[in-house]
Amino acid sequence: MSVTELTETTQFLTFVLDAEVFAVNITQVREVLDFTTITKVPRTPVFMLGVINLRGAVVPVVDMRKKFGIEKADKTIKACIVIMEITLDGETTILGALVDSVREVLELEPGQIEPAPRIGTRLKTEFILGMGKREEQFIIILDINKVFSADELALQQIPSNEVQLIETKDIGNVPSS
Repeated sequence: MSVTELTETTQFLTFVLDAEVFAVNITQVREVLDFTTITKVPRTPVFMLGVINLRGAVVPVVDMRKKFGIEKADKTIKACIVIMEITLDGETTILGALVDSVREVLELEPGQIEPAPRIGTRLKTEFILGMGKREEQFIIILDINKVFSADELALQQIPSNEVQLIETKDIGNVPSS
């Protein structure tokens, strides 16, 4: 979906990362949870915090600050996990996104949304649907389906050249019984 395809008023859930306000289409948001215990999973991308148990389902949780390269901050009581449905390779996937705080659900009309800025070729903005304007504030509207790819959410494989073998000389020092 592009900003030019928005022809009617759309509702967005807004959330904060650092001092910036981001938004995702409300139709992709399932629920907002208080911060909870996250189980770490080895060999995952840096931005992947781990998984949570959501009513018996295993849901991966990503740190949106890390994903966007925003400096790490201490978790506050306002930190929460936004549970979203995203489409990866044609399949719907449930994903949790750790954010600093959730602001509100707001409606934006097509006239309040401008295309993402194009600043040369070095800045990747393909995951930005557009820039919403509300009074004097800009809201970065994300195309959450483009923020993540199936490849980067998959568990990383251990390259065969990194597998360490036990050296036989160390085995020789084991006392016999």
